[in-house]
Amino acid sequence: MFKPAKITLGPVLFNWQPEAWRDFYARIADEAPVDQVYLGEVVCSKRMPFFDELIVDVIERLERAGKSVVLSTLIMPTTSRERRLMRDLVSGFDQLIEVNDISTLSHLNGRPHVVGPFINTYNESMLAYLARRGASAVCLPPELPLASIRCIAAANPDVAIEVFAFGRSPLAISARCYHARLHGLTKDGCQFVCGEDPDGLDVDTLDGQPFLTVNGVQTLSRTYTCLVGDIPQLMEAGVSAFRLSPHTCDMVAVSRLYRDVADGRSEPGAALDQMRRLVPGAAFSNGFLHGVAGVELVS
Repeated sequence: MFKPAKITLGPVLFNWQPEAWRDFYARIADEAPVDQVYLGEVVCSKRMPFFDELIVDVIERLERAGKSVVLSTLIMPTTSRERRLMRDLVSGFDQLIEVNDISTLSHLNGRPHVVGPFINTYNESMLAYLARRGASAVCLPPELPLASIRCIAAANPDVAIEVFAFGRSPLAISARCYHARLHGLTKDGCQFVCGEDPDGLDVDTLDGQPFLTVNGVQTLSRTYTCLVGDIPQLMEAGVSAFRLSPHTCDMVAVSRLYRDVADGRSEPGAALDQMRRLVPGAAFSNGFLHGVAGVELVS
């Protein structure tokens, strides 16, 4: 018999309008059966000022609804201003911090924290290092196979293991902005054109084959990772939390489906068919988990 698994909601990776962002979290607070919500801008620091006046109210709304709130840091702070922002985030809030760049550990000084999927926790030695620095939970990178997840989870039972279970998988981050370049703009003068693609911009190969998705400076998978049918195997392997990455589909319904499977109220085998109805037109994948090409879907 497994312990009850958490359903978590990762940070919004895309450039949503502030009002839409606020309303999304209001609905999550009121309706979604998620235990923990990661909040904050992790992709591009230029987006952060749009949410400065909203974040405190959103935190309070989520916590009143019984959700745990974790504040997420940037994936790749490169400038002194961005490093200062990360330091201020760590010192300015009482909530748990999610570390998405190893440099942020220096600001925490051993304070308990969560490690996000953007840090390469690929083996037991890395998990041990992070645990010594104060990590109480680690969300593993989405490209790990089940065998590796099992080994890492068994290495330190005191560190909770989370997996990226729904949404376009984050694959890479760059100093260059793909969205700006596409529109003939510079990164500094981007005019926030990434906001035109609230689920990312699909790109094809030169011969017209579907390939990846871009989100400002970030590269994502074209397919949506969907591990809803793999939840029992993952729980058996020691996974205790399943992260859903926000998209413009009905995330409340998605979270309910994952919650029902994790709690044993729905059959994993039928869950993928339900997911196809929830996110029409999306292609799903779980290949990384099964040790094959990530784009594949293994039933």
